[in-house]
Amino acid sequence: MDNMMSGVNTSDYASIYNQTTSNLESNLKKTLATDDEMMLSCKEFEAYMLEQVYKSMEKTVIRAEEEQNEYEEYFGDLRIQEFAKLATDQGGVGLAQQLYEAMKRNSGIE
Repeated sequence: MDNMMSGVNTSDYASIYNQTTSNLESNLKKTLATDDEMMLSCKEFEAYMLEQVYKSMEKTVIRAEEEQNEYEEYFGDLRIQEFAKLATDQGGVGLAQQLYEAMKRNSGIE
C-alpha cells in the first residue's frame, strides 16, 4: 500500500536499481586503465629509473676537459633518456613487467 501511495511500484525500484548498477559498472570501466595503458606506464617508470641509474653512473666517469663539449652539455640528458628508453623497450631489467603484474593483481582484473 505504501508503494501505491508514493506512486512508485516495485518494478520501478528494480528498473532504477538496474540502471544505477549499470551506470556504476560503466563508470568503473572508464576509470580503470586498460592493460596497454598500465604496461605503458610501467615501462615509462622503468625507463625513468634506468635514466637515473645511467646519470649516476656517468657522474663517476672521469673525463679530460678536451672531451667535454657544448653539445654534450645540451644534449647529454636527451642521450641518456634515449638509452634508458631503448633499454626498456628491449626488455629492460624486468621492473616494468613486475610492476604491471602487481598492478593487475591489485586491481582485481585478471
